[in-house]
Amino acid sequence: MKNPSYLITRKEMIRLLNEDLAREYQAIVAYIVYSQTMKGAKYQHIAGELKKHAGEELDHALQIAKQIDYFNGTPVTVPKAVKLSDKAEDMLSFDLENERVTILNYRTRIRQADAMGEFALSEVLREIIVQEQEHLTDLADALGIDTPNMSE
Repeated sequence: MKNPSYLITRKEMIRLLNEDLAREYQAIVAYIVYSQTMKGAKYQHIAGELKKHAGEELDHALQIAKQIDYFNGTPVTVPKAVKLSDKAEDMLSFDLENERVTILNYRTRIRQADAMGEFALSEVLREIIVQEQEHLTDLADALGIDTPNMSE
């Protein structure tokens, strides 16, 4: 069902997907850097998970870039800024917040795609959200906190 409040133009969808793509690039860079610089025996397992997450985020970036091309747009080439810290807890917290924001953005993007009748895009994003939620849970577990409430 098309919801007028989410109806946007193809040009606007390209712009928003490029923001999402820049966020995926940010995640790739952050996961690579954090997985290699995280110190301490208690973080070795999560460092391995972060390496795995980097590969999954690369796959997400490829899928988003393909959707941008489908809309006749050009994928951006610059990531959003990556926060750095010497503390493993900070790195994990940065990642947790980035995943939370990404999931909320993709939920909106799915509604927008559905309103446009672009159901293939919304299906791609639904598959991505499944992995993003797994990342969120992994990060919350590593921080020893409850998974954040994702109600909007």
